[in-house]
Amino acid sequence: MAQLNGKRIAFVLTDGYEDSELTSPWQALEDAGAQNTLIAPEATQITGKKGHTQKVDVRTKDAVADDFDALVLPGGVVNADHIRLDDAAVDFVRAIDRAGKPIGVICHGAWILTDAEALRGRTITSYPSLKTDLSNAGAHWVDEEVVCDQGLVSSRTPDDLPAFNDKLVEEIGEGVHPARAG
Repeated sequence: MAQLNGKRIAFVLTDGYEDSELTSPWQALEDAGAQNTLIAPEATQITGKKGHTQKVDVRTKDAVADDFDALVLPGGVVNADHIRLDDAAVDFVRAIDRAGKPIGVICHGAWILTDAEALRGRTITSYPSLKTDLSNAGAHWVDEEVVCDQGLVSSRTPDDLPAFNDKLVEEIGEGVHPARAG
């Protein structure tokens, strides 16, 4: 497993996230030596759909893409639908993508990528109900456990978390994707 000592990872989400899609990648990245930061619209804490709560470290309006090496976007229908309405979150995701930094996205978390215009010409997977939205945003959607395209790591559901976490750690270890940067 790649070592991520010194890597700063942004997790962008809000209430209603799929608990395991935050906690499992968070633990995997922490175990690999990364420093994780939870970014959300409000400055208190967020609550998952199954009751997990976690303290917010930085509000989306105060987040700076240059401060992070990679991004993780957990799913959950309510979270994914609400976070994409936060302009600061969309701008942050767009800046991470345009810098070529690795992005991990699972389940419904990919919705914000449509608003951030980060999908054109890329292959991605997600929860099946997002297929049309992601395709309409220019992505090639596939039904696979984990997909990696130019630093974008995607998976479908919590069942895919082991493969997602492994590929995410690997991609973050590799760093900026030259074809995306700039």
